[in-house]
Amino acid sequence: MDFDGTAQVFKALGDAHRLRALHFLATADGACCSTGQGICTCDVQQVLGLSQPTTSHHMKLLVGAGLVDVEKRGKNSYYTLSARGMRVARTALDTLLAAVPQPR
Repeated sequence: MDFDGTAQVFKALGDAHRLRALHFLATADGACCSTGQGICTCDVQQVLGLSQPTTSHHMKLLVGAGLVDVEKRGKNSYYTLSARGMRVARTALDTLLAAVPQPR
């Protein structure tokens, strides 16, 4: 297991705003700037109710942790969930869960 990378994933998951952003990316169905190929920063900002710089900071941490992919198109950034990043979190939890003693 890549402990440093996995720790970065869980650190990114340890914030309510970032969890809300991930939930939004997973459930959004056509926002103001979405093209079916990602969710625009302005849509994430509106959902989070944060300033643009603060929203960008949170999204940068999610991208850095590998949980979110970003594509720059013109002046806008579009975000999608990263299957690879989600698998890192799931694998870590599954590994730990397998080590938990089962009740008798």
